[in-house]
Amino acid sequence: MQQVTVRVPPSTSNLGPGFDCLGVALRLYNKITITRRASSRHIPIVREAAAAFFRETNCKRFDFSCTISNEVPIARGLGSSATIRVGLLLALNEIARTKLTRRSIFAIAAALEKHPDNAAPAVFGGFTVARGLEVQRFTVSSHLLFVLLIPSIKIATVKARAVLPKSISHANAVRSAGNAAAITAAFASGAYENLRGNFWDGFHQPYREKFIPHFSDCVEAAERAGALGAFLSGSGSAICAIALRNADKIAVAMQAACSSNDAQTIIARADNFGARTIASPNR
Repeated sequence: MQQVTVRVPPSTSNLGPGFDCLGVALRLYNKITITRRASSRHIPIVREAAAAFFRETNCKRFDFSCTISNEVPIARGLGSSATIRVGLLLALNEIARTKLTRRSIFAIAAALEKHPDNAAPAVFGGFTVARGLEVQRFTVSSHLLFVLLIPSIKIATVKARAVLPKSISHANAVRSAGNAAAITAAFASGAYENLRGNFWDGFHQPYREKFIPHFSDCVEAAERAGALGAFLSGSGSAICAIALRNADKIAVAMQAACSSNDAQTIIARADNFGARTIASPNR
């Protein structure tokens, strides 16, 4: 019997205007354990990822069981689905001793996700800029803090995409593109103070915030408390603030501004390693 356990970080993606392009891996983790034996019934996301693995590698199918240990909140815009897909692909690759590279695993996961912004940080770690299957990755300082407000509201990605318009104004597109470029430059250079004031977005946040009544209040509260800025994490419902200091103060301010009494806050740093095998008989 062979067993492999993989640890995969989630991500906060989009970062406001970097729609479907930008993401940062976070030090929260889902663990996926694959055991080669007679399988139990798999959930759809596991079946689909396994089918893609066997198809892409031409590996003879074998039975396996899959156990997922969830630390990442589901349907909150933190890439939980990407962690499962990436973890399964990496674990099967380890057990089968196939030779998928990280870039191949990323390509398969991005195709399953239908967008690359969560798959890239889950695989590579750090801050990633994904343009289709082309990825640039930058190490993120441990001094940078990510304050997450996690409401009880769950938002399916399909629902969040359905509200997006087919077109936006030229002015909004230009402002959003400029902000996304400024965010990328700040992460690439490590000049994180330059993130301040650049998280405004005209691509998706104005249309999705109706699902989260407290969104604007939480963003304003975070910035007043000292955050460099705040934005909707992925498609929501989590809101992420980025800061260099005063993370506890920012978390308290965001929670106070939230209309939901059962919202939680998490303070995290960036993960610069991406998906990792933490237990395997092959090693």
